[in-house]
Amino acid sequence: MTSIAISHSAPLNSTVSNRDQLFQELVSQFADDIYRYAYWLSNDKQAAEDVSQETLLRAWKSIHKLQDSKATKGWLLTIARRENARRFERKQLEMVDYPTEQVCETHPDYDTTTEAYVLRNALKKLPLEYREPLLLQVEFGFSQKEVAQHLGITTAGAGTRLFRARQKLREIIED
Repeated sequence: MTSIAISHSAPLNSTVSNRDQLFQELVSQFADDIYRYAYWLSNDKQAAEDVSQETLLRAWKSIHKLQDSKATKGWLLTIARRENARRFERKQLEMVDYPTEQVCETHPDYDTTTEAYVLRNALKKLPLEYREPLLLQVEFGFSQKEVAQHLGITTAGAGTRLFRARQKLREIIED
């Protein structure tokens, strides 16, 4: 169900029209970020679309709970992360290995240099507790404070994880 269909399925009253407007702004501003994050989590286009739609649906249902507009992006990505986890509770998906040549054909911007390959493999070896905050900061441009809010930890804890992530990444690459 698209965001437009969601907004038209609600009963009309004065608070809903404000809700519609807020939700439409939220979708237009963050839909791409939600999809990118969902794709990063799932590594599957269809799953990323499903997670994105479920994220927007849950956001629509609980948009009245959002109190701090500065936390919107983190709130939405937290919903996406939880939706992705729910996906595994419901069904275990098959994983398929694609040859690099096919990935390059379907994604012409995919970096096939040796450095990119080494970095991707090193990131895969990095424990999730370090990989997630590092990618949130590097890929999505989150500040240390936003990373902390997204993960539900203190700002100092996020700083520690980011420091350790970089340290462990160097160790993995140097081995």
